[in-house]
Amino acid sequence: MMMSSVGLASDHQLSLWMTVLLLVFSVLFGLVAASTATSPKQFNVDDYGANGSDKVDDSEAFLKAWNDLCSTEDSMLIVPVNKTYYLKPISFSGPCKSKLGLQIYGTIKASPHPWDYKKGEKHWLMFKSLTDFVVEGGGKINGNGRKWWKRKRDCKVLKTTALTFYKCSNLRVDGVKIKNAQQMHLRLEKCTNVTAQNLHIHAHSNSTNTDGIHVTDCANVLINRTIIGTGDDCISIVSGSTNVKATNISCGPGHGISIGSLGQNNSAASVSNISVNGAYISNTTNGVRIKTWEGGSGYAKNIVFENIVMRNVSNPIIIDQNYCDPEEELCHGRVKNEPISSAVQVSNIVFKNIKGTSATEVAITLNCSKSHPCMEIHMINIDFRFTHGTAKCSEANVLHLHKNHVIPRIDRVLSRE
Repeated sequence: MMMSSVGLASDHQLSLWMTVLLLVFSVLFGLVAASTATSPKQFNVDDYGANGSDKVDDSEAFLKAWNDLCSTEDSMLIVPVNKTYYLKPISFSGPCKSKLGLQIYGTIKASPHPWDYKKGEKHWLMFKSLTDFVVEGGGKINGNGRKWWKRKRDCKVLKTTALTFYKCSNLRVDGVKIKNAQQMHLRLEKCTNVTAQNLHIHAHSNSTNTDGIHVTDCANVLINRTIIGTGDDCISIVSGSTNVKATNISCGPGHGISIGSLGQNNSAASVSNISVNGAYISNTTNGVRIKTWEGGSGYAKNIVFENIVMRNVSNPIIIDQNYCDPEEELCHGRVKNEPISSAVQVSNIVFKNIKGTSATEVAITLNCSKSHPCMEIHMINIDFRFTHGTAKCSEANVLHLHKNHVIPRIDRVLSRE
């Protein structure tokens, strides 16, 4: 009887071990099978004749590789490491199969030859009408813009944006370095559901119109853990944009983080539900800014700037509803200083937990419209010190200003009950 019990116990233990082993093998083989099944197909630009020698135009090879990629679901375009590929202005257009990506390990560099850019050319690398697209790899995109910066206004028409995404959805741009754009570095236009994160964007502080990230007519955008230093706005968010969030941003040098400009040439503009939460801004001409042109219409509303530290910023907080380019004799067909009857309405704006040092005496500027005053402006826990003395606030024209612990003190406010 005892022997039978021992035998039964041994059989039971053996059965348990066999079950465990079968489960382990099933999981392992399942993982291998899953890994094999989901491994994207790779299209290496070198296999299509790309040279990568920093001297030869590789545009044709990139387009050939793109055409094969576009027609293959779950695939990846590979730009190999330790090589530099020269490209002319080029468009990677969809619609394509889903789950595509671009892995940049090496460097993509803009052609240095002005004759490679057609008159009126606005984009160098254009990605258009794509869904479920990823750009990653840790490599570099070099706009090669130094000679264009020297040309300034007389040849502005020749300058291109380095990287543009147009009418893309479910887009992720992750871990890429973008430098020395001829004009803007990264432009998001008419895109939805975008994540741009872990980016390093850099150009000399004297470069002109080199915004870091420009968002126009987009919805549901997250910009996260990104370092930007250029000659213009670190981030600019303009008309048609809603539900845009920027977090953990390092900005400087440059012109700060801007909403606008809005309403240029008497146009209607709309920006709403914008959040900048967590930023370090240093050595910039502006900190956080809302800028609208005189004579425009529409709205900028539900905007929050919070948890921001600034160091040596010339104009830390600005709302300017009366923007007019000082270099133009006429602004939107009217003589300077002539009263206006329309403006982009600025309302429900929150500045919270913002502190630091101002490089100028005026740390807070509320330059609001007399015809359409700023409405519902909330300032909570604001503390700025002028590097060489006491910071001040410029004249305000605000309807319903809510403030709690604000330094410098704000006194002049238009009140309509």
